[in-house]
Formats: sequence, structure tokens, C-alpha cells
Amino acid sequence: MNTSYHSSIQRQFEYYKSLGDKTFAQISEEHFFWQVNEESNSIAIIAKHIAGNMLSRWTNFLTEDGEKSWRNRDGEFVNSFTTKEEVIAYWEQGWDCLFTAINPLTEDDLEKIVYIRNQGHSVVEAINRQLCHYSYHIGQLVFLGKMMQNENWKSLSIPRNASKNFNAEKFSEEKERKHFTEDL
Repeated sequence: MNTSYHSSIQRQFEYYKSLGDKTFAQISEEHFFWQVNEESNSIAIIAKHIAGNMLSRWTNFLTEDGEKSWRNRDGEFVNSFTTKEEVIAYWEQGWDCLFTAINPLTEDDLEKIVYIRNQGHSVVEAINRQLCHYSYHIGQLVFLGKMMQNENWKSLSIPRNASKNFNAEKFSEEKERKHFTEDL
């Protein structure tokens, strides 16, 4: 399938993965495990939850319920990692599962019905649901990373006080149709 939607969602997922990856690259191992308080989640815990969700939702995506019997969602909110590398390896496993599921989708697959906890979704609805869920949590990762890095944070978008120059550059170019991530 080479539809505009399919290409767009692939790029959107790649974009959100890159925000997590770029956050991970900026923070120390200690920061992966830091929590504001007992009720808050560390970056490691948020990454574990995202990857656990991905493994459940995208394994046998078209043929099995997205909430697998083997998933331990509550366990996703308990840190079981000891190193930054372990967190990143699990993060990568989740993303590999996602891309393995969405990359081969066909036009005919988009209207199929898949289930999450016995609730039917079109494939498009299920993809959109997960895209929103992951962007929500990746925003939390970025926020925590930025908070911990403070003045050492390297912006993942338009840096503060740089909007005017950024926009001037964009508006000096010819109009064209392309995905916003092509310039990142």
C-alpha cells in the first residue's frame, strides 16, 4: 500500500520515535530512573509502558485482540531495568514490532476490524488510537528530559526565540507538498 495515509502514519510514528531517541541521547543513565515522587513515572517506566503496549497491540495485529493475555500492564509501571541500554533495547523491540505490523498493510487492510479488549476498531481507528497514545507518553519523556537537562537541553523543535528566523526561512522557499518531517 502506498497511500498518503499509510506513508503519513509511518512518518508520524518515525517522528515520535525520533523524539524519544533524541531525548534518550541527551540524558544520563541516572536520569532514566529519576522520579519526582512515588506516584510519578520515570523515563524508564514510561518507555517500558510504551514498548509493552506496542508488543501487545502490534503482535498479530490483524488476527488477535490487541490486549494480549500475556501482557502484564501493571508490571509496566514497575521498573525492572538496571541500565539505560536495557531500557533502549526494550524500546527498540516495541518499535520493531510496530513497524513490522504497519509497513506491510494494504489498502484492503484499512477497513478491516481489529479488536482491543473486545472493542472493534477499523485498522485506521486502531492506528490513530495508538499514534495518539504514544505521542501522549513521548511528550512526557521529552518534558522530563528537558526538565532534567535544563539549560543543557538541545531543542527537538524550533528553539526558544528562534521562531521568527525559522518562519522567515520557511516563507522564503517555494510552496511544495511534503511531509513536515522531511526537514528534520
